[in-house]
Amino acid sequence: MFNWHLIKNYRALTAFSHDIAVAIIAWLMAYWIRFNFDIPATYLSTMWLNLLWVIPLQASCFFALGLYQGVWRFASIPDLKRILKAIGVSALLIAFTYLMLKPFGVIPRSVLLLNPILLLLAMGASRFAYRAWKEHHQYGGLVAKGQPVIVLGAGEAAVALVKDLARSEAWQVVGLLDDERSIVGRQLFGAKVLGVISDLPRLAAQYQVEHVIVAMPSVDHSKRRAAVDIANSCNMTVLTVPAFDDLMSGKVSISQIRNVEVEDLLGREPVQLDALGLHELIEHNAVLVTGAGGSIGSELCRQILKYHPSKLICVDTSEFSLYQIEQEFSQLGLDAKTDIRFVTANVRNEQRIKALLTTYQPAVVYHAAAYKHVPLMENVNVAEALSNNVLGTYTVAKACKEADVGKFVLVSTDKAVNPTNVMGASKRLAEMVCQGLQGKSGTKFVTVRFGNVLGSSGSVIPKFREQIANGGPVTITHPEITRYFMSIPEAAQLVMQAGMMGAGGEIFVLDMGESVKIVNLAKDMIRLSGMAEDEIEIIYTGLRPGEKLYEELLADDEHTLSTPHDKLRIASARSADMIWVKKLLKWITSIHNEDEHVIKAGLKTWVEEYKMDLSSKTHASFAPETTTIH
Repeated sequence: MFNWHLIKNYRALTAFSHDIAVAIIAWLMAYWIRFNFDIPATYLSTMWLNLLWVIPLQASCFFALGLYQGVWRFASIPDLKRILKAIGVSALLIAFTYLMLKPFGVIPRSVLLLNPILLLLAMGASRFAYRAWKEHHQYGGLVAKGQPVIVLGAGEAAVALVKDLARSEAWQVVGLLDDERSIVGRQLFGAKVLGVISDLPRLAAQYQVEHVIVAMPSVDHSKRRAAVDIANSCNMTVLTVPAFDDLMSGKVSISQIRNVEVEDLLGREPVQLDALGLHELIEHNAVLVTGAGGSIGSELCRQILKYHPSKLICVDTSEFSLYQIEQEFSQLGLDAKTDIRFVTANVRNEQRIKALLTTYQPAVVYHAAAYKHVPLMENVNVAEALSNNVLGTYTVAKACKEADVGKFVLVSTDKAVNPTNVMGASKRLAEMVCQGLQGKSGTKFVTVRFGNVLGSSGSVIPKFREQIANGGPVTITHPEITRYFMSIPEAAQLVMQAGMMGAGGEIFVLDMGESVKIVNLAKDMIRLSGMAEDEIEIIYTGLRPGEKLYEELLADDEHTLSTPHDKLRIASARSADMIWVKKLLKWITSIHNEDEHVIKAGLKTWVEEYKMDLSSKTHASFAPETTTIH
């Protein structure tokens, strides 16, 4: 369809006029080349006469096929494809019209072939020449002023980065390094691949470069880690491009470089989700999330929204947490088809929970609400931890069963395995409550057990970052303490995947990868902050009440079964029935006035593998202010 409004655009009109002039010249040049620049008189008149219908036909094709919707200074391959298509269609129409009608005498066949070739060269070259001139005019004088930098990687992300940095006043790309030896020595958008990544120390000294950008967002994290280690060994300032997921989602651009964070070094491979299965579970259904204001709960809400539920009910006892996530979602321009409700409620309030389930009728409930801070729950708050984590889980789970909710997914923790603290023991009891509620039909109860998540409230990383910024010391409870780590988005995605796969009664265990020694984590963060390890003191404060030296994903008497998903396994754990559950609930409701030593001793009878911390006293003072590992 002819776009008349483009005529009102002077830039489009200028481009159109240019193309008409080029088309005329190309037609004349085709004749001149055909006759070696000596056109016979018999052909000279037909050349001009045929021009009267050839040019309008070509102009119509140019407009019809959208040649004037682009901007010349951003001319690229898609623009060249549009030009090729328009010229190809017009050449076929010219040939067809000539063969059928022969309006003004003979046109040499070679002219019909030469004309589109010359036209393509002239129109394509003029656009790219204009783009080159425009970019040089805008950015050419700035490049040499920037800081010299070496880019690690030569893939698509690195090439896109080099293109963006060519326009930057801040950086001058000295060259690229990549372990693909076949491209060493080649030029990529004016930047030469100088060598492999292991050559960085030599090349940094040779070119006096102090900054390096790691531009390998899609490669294995172990390779990114190795690249960062090499750069750190040269005492270079290490920067990186945004994460692969953020680039693909369009949240950020490749040029938004930033300092390397320790989370980049602990990075894991992207989770492969059963998107079709999750759409069937969530799309057009109501979904309720408890603990929606917390680290995992809020990320679950973000991930769930991608699958377009009809309603998302975000439940939390903290109004401030709900306010924060409400403000975040209000800025996202979300699909209006999803009705999001932010609800304050205590998970132990049976009437409130039942009313929510009756009103919104969710197909899935993700239960992420819990007290998770190990030291705080170990003293003074023992009865409250059991009440919230066990009675709260039972209240929501039982209400889901009575409301015939399709699935109930419990977010558990690796601290429920051979627990040495009240928090872990309470989560193990919550797992067993869900198994006790599982019937042959009705609601399917699924538990997902995993370790620490990066950047969660109480995570070790923000604490270390603050301590390093203050000049130290960095406090660690034990030189041998280790933990598993996982990103919050990965944890939330796997919770959803496990919830979708669960048939009822299972405890899914996430593949947490290799455990990380916390002292090595602290040293990495010190180096990434630009300081040497000996510049920040590390102090060992001793394990706190209930704290384990290392975490386990399976109890001593548990083993796992494989699943179709490579990051999920099913634990074969000891289960419980409703008789046991009712006795447990009766005990928990009776302990609020008990001595905490007595409560912990009683807890051992319900969780046989629980190892009570005999060193803690009910009146013990708080441990020194150190990093909370959980």
